[in-house]
Amino acid sequence: MKAIVHVGLKPGVLDPQGKAVADSLGRMGFDEVASARIGKVIELDLEGVSEADAEARVKEMCEKLLANTVIESYRVEFVS
Repeated sequence: MKAIVHVGLKPGVLDPQGKAVADSLGRMGFDEVASARIGKVIELDLEGVSEADAEARVKEMCEKLLANTVIESYRVEFVS
């Protein structure tokens, strides 16, 4: 089973990297881009764990290491 974790900044948290990307795209002629937010995607291959246990374990991983929950939010999707 695979868990895909999407991590991004919470609303209201400044994103200087996203601003730089949006500004660069605008200078390149992509005027329709009003703003950009940068995040990360983490793919975890899980073995030897039930689907129910996987949800709890991945949540624990996110809370302890994968996301800084003070400024970031995350969501997890599971694929077979």
